[in-house]
Amino acid sequence: MGAGFAIALVFFGCCSNVVFLELLVREFPGCGNIITFAQFLFIALEGFIFESNFGRKKTAIPLRNYGIMVTMFFAVSVINNYALNFNIAMPLHMIFRSGSLIANMIMGIVILKKRYTKSKYLSIALVSAGIFICTIMSAKQVSGNSEGSDEQGFYAFMHWLIGIAMLTFALLMSARMGIFQEMLYKEYGKHSKEALFYNHCLPLPGFLLLSTDIYNHCVYFSQSTPVNVPVLSISVPIMWLYMLGNIITQYVCIRGVFILTTECTSLTVTLVVTLRKFLSLIVSILYFQNPFTTWHWLGTGVVFLGTLLYTEVWSSMTAALRGPVKEKEKKAE
Repeated sequence: MGAGFAIALVFFGCCSNVVFLELLVREFPGCGNIITFAQFLFIALEGFIFESNFGRKKTAIPLRNYGIMVTMFFAVSVINNYALNFNIAMPLHMIFRSGSLIANMIMGIVILKKRYTKSKYLSIALVSAGIFICTIMSAKQVSGNSEGSDEQGFYAFMHWLIGIAMLTFALLMSARMGIFQEMLYKEYGKHSKEALFYNHCLPLPGFLLLSTDIYNHCVYFSQSTPVNVPVLSISVPIMWLYMLGNIITQYVCIRGVFILTTECTSLTVTLVVTLRKFLSLIVSILYFQNPFTTWHWLGTGVVFLGTLLYTEVWSSMTAALRGPVKEKEKKAE
């Protein structure tokens, strides 16, 4: 399976996943836990059968290291989804998570003592500015859209601030997990598929802490409007169909990223994921008619520009264009 097929999986899977996710969240804003659990369970079952060979295959990386990684991964996944309960709009949720470049750079400087070029710092400044613009504009919308007394508006705003704090924490934790994973790969070699399985399998017992919420949403989903499924000749609650679509597209998305990492350079992978995020944002805004002002568009554009600058797309394109020119000059000589 080549890079073109992997890119198609990423774009189709991830962008479709955003549609199903928003269909679920719009009906039940607090359903983040059951979505996360369903995704983890599906990927864990697939990995248990095809990767671990029903538990008979030995791990290349010690389980204790996976335990640390899984704790961080579980926290990031749950917090990111749970933040939707705190007046966080889906476009802002996606834009905010695009700040992973900022978090990675901060963690790289603090933990790995890395130093970066001026273009890297400029790109981070652009991404920070874009996120700041979108965050401020969304804050104004939350305050302006709150009906009732000033006190109710204040509580709605404080509710939103909690969501922003949760997203910030998840962003930094995700960057820390990435650095930890990078260090493990350097020591034990790259085992992305194994890591994917254990990252989704080991956290499953942790969902017992959320069992009440998950059960309640199972009941809510089962009480949703039934839809006829011609293939099965039965009626299925529509929310469960949305959930099935979300699970499958999430798997396709993750699988596509995995294939892409084996076929392409990290620069290409980063660029594809960045373009996917931007396209997902456009789909969310246009399809669901989410409120998005001129300032939001400006902030999104700045985030996108900063991300491209960080991945050194411009220099790569320039080098690629200069190559044919130099070859022509040599032939002319």
